[in-house]
Order: sequence, then structure tokens, then C-alpha cells
Amino acid sequence: MNIRSPYAVLLLGVLSVSFAAIFIRLADAPPAVVAFYRMGLATVVLLPIVYWQERHLLRAVPRAHLGWMVLGGFFLALHFMLWITSFSFTSVASSVFFVTTQPIFVAVASVYLFRERSSIHLAFGIALAGLGSLVIGAGDFQSLGSTNLAGNLLALGGSLMAACYFLVGRHVRQTVSLGIYIVAVYGVSALFLLLFIVIGGHSLVGYTGGTWLSMVLLAIVPTVIGHTSFNWTLRYLPAPIVSVAILGEPVGATVLAYAILREAPAWYTLLGGALILFGIYVTSQSRPAQPSKAPTSS
Repeated sequence: MNIRSPYAVLLLGVLSVSFAAIFIRLADAPPAVVAFYRMGLATVVLLPIVYWQERHLLRAVPRAHLGWMVLGGFFLALHFMLWITSFSFTSVASSVFFVTTQPIFVAVASVYLFRERSSIHLAFGIALAGLGSLVIGAGDFQSLGSTNLAGNLLALGGSLMAACYFLVGRHVRQTVSLGIYIVAVYGVSALFLLLFIVIGGHSLVGYTGGTWLSMVLLAIVPTVIGHTSFNWTLRYLPAPIVSVAILGEPVGATVLAYAILREAPAWYTLLGGALILFGIYVTSQSRPAQPSKAPTSS
């Protein structure tokens, strides 16, 4: 195989997930509906593929892990509910930079839950990400008011839920294959989101053609193509390279938001975002490389 191929696929993955925020912004539907169709359609696409390739592994799934996968799906549903709702209150750039802080939460939790060794990298990385968050939050509050601050907090809450989803996946993936885990939590997440839709009294139909297109593309491009690309490249590239490349998502989303939506990020958003990304990178250097787990959730 050409050595350039994994890097080309990695670039495709970064570009694909960068479109997630754009499709969410263009979808004129309640957050629960947008998230439901993203997870539901992705499950429909991936289920036959995973079943064909990994059906022989189904019997090996421990029953004790079924409850964990339900919990993972619940956290994933909450992640999408909070993150997609944030777009109604803040900019694409601010939302994506805040939701990207997931590795910070994972790193901190790993110290206490898995007794991983803490280091100066971890403390410095958290400080940088925290400073970046303060820069964006203060800038948004001063320039745009409390509404944007609420959106930023929603995105941060979405990041926390994504970290919980990742930690569940880290536990389950010790004995469950990646494909089976993904399809299970995507499907469970869709069911929880359907419950949220019923509770909220929202409709599953009656949306414009542009909204339907955005929701279909949201399921196919960042979810199926983007996450599959990352998981494929982990077979050929070191995990740290893939992890760092994933940090290109907020950069790509910010550029696409300007090009497609004409959302020009404020200077403090760019400064704070740079601090957050650098803090995440520093934090990642404090933790040992992990084998392939659940994909990123953006």
C-alpha cells in the first residue's frame, strides 16, 4: 500500500467531521430530531456492514457489558442534545472549540478512575485549555451577552458527556469489537433521542428538503465516512498522529463556517481556540497511547 494512502484517508476524516457543525447549523429542526436522524441513519448504514463482518463475534459479547453499552448510548444522546442545542445560542467556532475539550475531561478522569499517572503535561494542558475557555467566554459575554455564554456552557456540557461516552467505551472495548460497540451505542442513542422527541412533543416529519438533506449528510459524511476513516487509519498510523489530526476538526469547522455560512470568528475566539487546542495537545502527551476505542463523537 502506498504510504501516502493512510494520510490521505486521515485528511478525508478530518474534512468529513469538520462538516458536522455546518450540517447541524443548516438543519432547521429541533436538536433531538437532528440528533435522532444522525444516529438512526448511521445505525441503518453500519448495521448490515458490521453484522456481515463481525457476526461471529456476537456470542463473545459479555452480558455484563450490555448495561454499559446502554449507558454509553445514553451519554452519547445527551452529548448530541447539548451540543446541537448550543448552536442556537453561540457561533460555530465557539461551540466546536468548547466541545473539543473532551480529551481534557478524559485525561482528568483517567487519573482518578484508572489510576493513570499524573504529570506536569496534564496540569499545564488543563491550564492552557482553561485559559482558552475563559478568553472565549469572556469575549463572547462582553461582545454578545449572556446568550452566547449559555451556548458555550451547553457545548462544554456536551464535551463532558462525550468524555463519559469515551470512558464507557474504553471499558467495554477491552472485550467487545469496535464495530459491535459502535452500532450498539449508536442504536441505543437513537432510541433515547426518540424518547426525548416524544417527551418534547416534536414531529419526525414535516421538514424542508434542505433540512432533510442536511440530516442525511450529517449521518453519512462526519459519522459514517469521518469516523470510519479515523478507525481505518489507526491500523496503519500511530495513535498519537491520529489523535492530533482530529484536533483539525475545530479549525476546519471554523473555516467552513466562514466560507459557507459567512460566520467570521472574533479575534478572541481564534486566540482562545488556539490555546484550547494547544492545551489538548499538551495533555495528550501526558497519557500513554491507547488502542482504538470508540470514535470521536462530534
